[in-house]
Amino acid sequence: MTSKATSVDQYINEVPEDRRTALQQLRAIILKNLPEGFQEEISYCMIGYVVPHSIYPKGYHCSPELPLPFMSFASQKNSINFYHMGIYAKPELYNWFVAEYPKHSKQKLDIGKSCFRIKKPENIPFELIGELARKMSVAEWIKTYEVAFNK
Repeated sequence: MTSKATSVDQYINEVPEDRRTALQQLRAIILKNLPEGFQEEISYCMIGYVVPHSIYPKGYHCSPELPLPFMSFASQKNSINFYHMGIYAKPELYNWFVAEYPKHSKQKLDIGKSCFRIKKPENIPFELIGELARKMSVAEWIKTYEVAFNK
């Protein structure tokens, strides 16, 4: 499901009603816990949290005109997908998340390199996502990103 929304509120209002409250909660927990400097925006047709060009002028190496992506989530056809570039770039963060997940959800973890999928909105581990959002500052993400991707 690709959205043409131009604002976060518009994106949330366009999702099916049975997911809307969960996405509002997910957004709220992220905004409450995300370190200063990250910016919320529509990024890659989903709700994203990025390092703006004002902090990191180089932008994303794949598309330097775009700000450096960090975290995002989307309502897809069969699931709500949550993306975290820090999990992809930092193995110890990935390992922490995989170990913590069963403490917060009875659903089996469906995870890729930087994305995990949640089939039912009621299974979103909000507290865990809040903790994950706090784990990396803008400065730490830039340093991790440059080591992992700018070789």
